[in-house]
This record gives sequence, C-alpha cells and structure tokens, in this order.
Amino acid sequence: MMNRRQLLGAGLTASAGAVLANAGAAQTRFRDLPEAAFTDSPYTQVPPRPSDRFDYNPVVTLNGWSLPYRMNGDVKEFHLVAEPVERIMADGMIARLWGYNGQSTGPTIEAVEGERVRIYVTNRLPEHTSVHWHGLILPSGMDGVGGLSHPGIPPGKTFVYEFDLIKSGTFMYHPHADEMVQMAMGMMGLFIVHPRDPAFMPVDRDFAFLLGAYDIDPGTYIPRVAEMTNFNMWTWNSRIFPDIDPLVVNKGDRVRVRCGNLTMTNHPIHMHGYDFQVTCTDGGWVPESARWPEVSIDIPVGAMRAYEFDAIHEGDWAIHCHKSHHTMNAMGHDIPTFIGADKSRLTQMIRRQQPGYMPMGTAGMADMGEMSMEIPENTVPMMTGWGPHGPLEMGGMFSVVKVREGIDRDDYSDPGWYDNPPGTQAYEWTGELPEHAYNTSPKTVITPRGGVRQG
Repeated sequence: MMNRRQLLGAGLTASAGAVLANAGAAQTRFRDLPEAAFTDSPYTQVPPRPSDRFDYNPVVTLNGWSLPYRMNGDVKEFHLVAEPVERIMADGMIARLWGYNGQSTGPTIEAVEGERVRIYVTNRLPEHTSVHWHGLILPSGMDGVGGLSHPGIPPGKTFVYEFDLIKSGTFMYHPHADEMVQMAMGMMGLFIVHPRDPAFMPVDRDFAFLLGAYDIDPGTYIPRVAEMTNFNMWTWNSRIFPDIDPLVVNKGDRVRVRCGNLTMTNHPIHMHGYDFQVTCTDGGWVPESARWPEVSIDIPVGAMRAYEFDAIHEGDWAIHCHKSHHTMNAMGHDIPTFIGADKSRLTQMIRRQQPGYMPMGTAGMADMGEMSMEIPENTVPMMTGWGPHGPLEMGGMFSVVKVREGIDRDDYSDPGWYDNPPGTQAYEWTGELPEHAYNTSPKTVITPRGGVRQG
C-alpha cells in the first residue's frame, strides 16, 4: 500500500468540494483533505491493531485491506477516491473495473460504535456518483441516494459524508447512482463497526469478503454491465480461485466470517468440517437465543451475514458457494453435454487436420481440471487449482480454511497443505469387497430391521 497526494489541484480541496447537508458547518482543525491511501496489491493485507482510543480486533479482508484514517479532534476522517482501477482477478487475468483507492472491491472502513466519522469522497470517474452506507442508521441527507439524499457527486469534485455510528455490526458501501453500471463495474466495499465494549462478541480472527459477479468474455477486460443472469466470473473481493487467499486460523481460535452479497442471485456459502452459528446480519447482532446451527448460510441479494465457530478441528477445510457453476471460472452457458457419446470416429477425423486434438466431456468434465490447455488471452481455465493430492477442479467462489496448531495471533501467512495423520485419510481398498445393496425400483423401499434388502 502506498500513500499519495494527487488530488487534481485546488478543485478537489475541501473549500472547492461540495459538502452534503449541514456538514459545511462542521469545524475542522485541518484545512486540507486527509491523505488518500491507495494500493494495487491483490493480496490480503492484515491491518495493524489499533493504538489509539479503542481496543478491537481488526477485520482481515480477504485479498483486501483496511483504509487508513486520521483523527481530527474527536472525528475519525477517511478519504475514499472513486476511480477506474485494474484488478488482478487471478494470475493471467486482469479486469478493468471501477473501484475505490486503486482497488475493487474498495478498502474496508473500520470504526467503533459511538464514533463520529467524516468521509471525503473524491470522484475521478467519467460520470457522477454517490456512496450509500448500506445498513447504517444516519441522517437522510447522508444516505447517499443520488438525486434523493443529495445531488450526485460530479466528476472532479469531492463531497463529505459525516455521521455518528450508533450501532455496531457488519455493513457495506456502494453507489446509489447509475447502479447498473457502477456496481457491475465493481464499486463496493465493507464497512465494519466494532462494538465499543471489547468484551461484547469478542473473536480471535475476524474475516470479511464481498461476493461479486462479472461477465467478462475471454480475451476482453471490461465487464458487460447489462448482463443480468449469465455471469462467468464469480468472485470474492473481485478474486477467483485458485487466487483467493486462504483463511488461516490457529487451533482453538474463536473465528468470525463476514460475507456480503452484491450480486444478482443468492449464494449458499458452505464450510466443510464445522457447524457454526449465524451471529450478525446487516440489521444487527442476532440474540443468542435466536441463533441456530448451520453448515451452510444462504446470503440473499443485498444482504450481509456473519457466522462464528470455534476452530477445534485441524485440517484444510473447503469453503465455497454451493451453486456448482459458481465454483467455475469463465463458465460458458452453451456447452453441449457429451457424456456417454462415442467420439472415437470423430476424433480420428479431426486428428487428421489437428494431430493434438483431445476429445473432452464424454466421461464428465474433470479432465478440464487436469489438462494445461492453451486458452485465450486474459482469461483463466474453467476448472483449475491443485491440492496436495491432485487437481481440485474448482474455481470462482472457493477457498480453504486452514486450521493449524501454533499459529501466532497476528500471523495470517499460508501454512501450506495439511498432512493428515496416519489412519485419518481415505485410501484405496484392494481386498475382498462386501456385498452391496442396489435398487432399480422408483418406489419407496423399506429396509427391514436387522438386515439389508438385496435385489
């Protein structure tokens, strides 16, 4: 991450920028804007623990970062810059998106319940924009709906949002101006408000990410913003597997995972190896009496969910969307099904013209995850990623929760693959097989007590 002051001249200073509602009456000790921080790194950047007024465990944004701030009296000041960005979605693929401070998704804003925040928003886009603070309770004129809450922020101008954080929880920000384009281009970010009392809902590890979807044709760089259903890049913080960082956890930690959905469909996020409790939504904390055990949490469109678990089971545990097409990259929607087809004669004919031709799909699609085939420029394979025992045949919305003994409190580096202890890994059986039951009847078959029906 680097800091820079490229504020487009005097037109972007606080005196020249438009100010929302009554924020112009706010008294500040500084005449200049807070320095805007930028990053172009696609990797997870662990924020430092707070050293000023309040104690909290910072959120670790997968493949993201937290926005620095400055204190101006009792007001916490941030500077968001809306601008075109280049996002490395995965090794070998760049998307030209719109975002904030050099990144899509934008940096995470972290503050504490009861604080007053002042957020400067500089617009470097070619059109007007606004910022809606999704889930936060604030004055109507600060709500960020262009044309309703306030005029849109014109290109080259800076507006100021200022409000008190009256509740803690898991929130997000995104434009409410030309939404079809701006959100489809990647303009979104997390807004985390920590409890004022550090003894309320404490966790040892706090992860967060936003779900996004893009339609980017292989060989191109810009999303098709008018798409509504057939997306081909399913992302967490605008990254796709195998280039989504793992969630690294020390055995025994209390872990929170916060996830927000700004796509056009719901996402059932499933985590292996654990059950967990849903503890927070963008509406607030869930009372303990209302929580329930789950292994998958369905996240509706425009909603946030946070769940928690105790990391007591060591290992590498998959975490992913349970819609199978959402764990694939560059997914085509017009692929014919060849399962069971005999393509041997066709293969011979094609190989006369193309000796290296490989027939695929007759026994399923797993071979696509094993082969390193030539693909178009600026795209990625549909199924990819390798684990310790072979191809993972995954993509898109997929990562791994890595639970290990002896991980230091602030260490989030990848510990590598888990070595399963002897006797705890599935293995090939070469001995005599027991008889197996089978059934071809479509009717309900009741298994008799004390035995297994054969036939």
